[in-house]
Amino acid sequence: MTTAAGLREVLSIYGQQASARLSKHGLQAKVLTAFAATSPFRDHEQAYPSVCVPLPMPTADPLLLTRAAHALLPSIRDGLKYAKAGLMLTDLRPTGNQPPLEPFENRHEERGIGPLLEDVSRRFGRGTIGLGHAGIKSGLDWSMKRDMRSPRYTTHWDELPLVKAA
Repeated sequence: MTTAAGLREVLSIYGQQASARLSKHGLQAKVLTAFAATSPFRDHEQAYPSVCVPLPMPTADPLLLTRAAHALLPSIRDGLKYAKAGLMLTDLRPTGNQPPLEPFENRHEERGIGPLLEDVSRRFGRGTIGLGHAGIKSGLDWSMKRDMRSPRYTTHWDELPLVKAA
């Protein structure tokens, strides 16, 4: 990721993934922190921009989370190669804990855009649908490499080794 446009795509995808995770656990967030970082192991200029965005109301809406994540973009310097980017959500609250006052209601959440995106992703696979800059591409060059990841026997049943008795 060497341009603000490339980082915009990454932040858009992460915003939608964060929305899906919040919805899955029945939570809403009130604060979003977005960050990016260059590699500390390179002999070039270093940059570690971050921004903390208070959301207008507790939400799990993918549009609001993505827009909040894009607040990081003015801090991004073109030409630097960013090795890491991410989002953190804080001030989590249960969904529907307190209904918002009418002027603060979020029309996107009323339409169920977040659950719709999650349903399509669940049915047709991750990366089949996206909003705005989180467009559909195959073989994203910035995605995390997981070829050398160790097995997760203790947390994923599908990776548990099988022993066959002879």
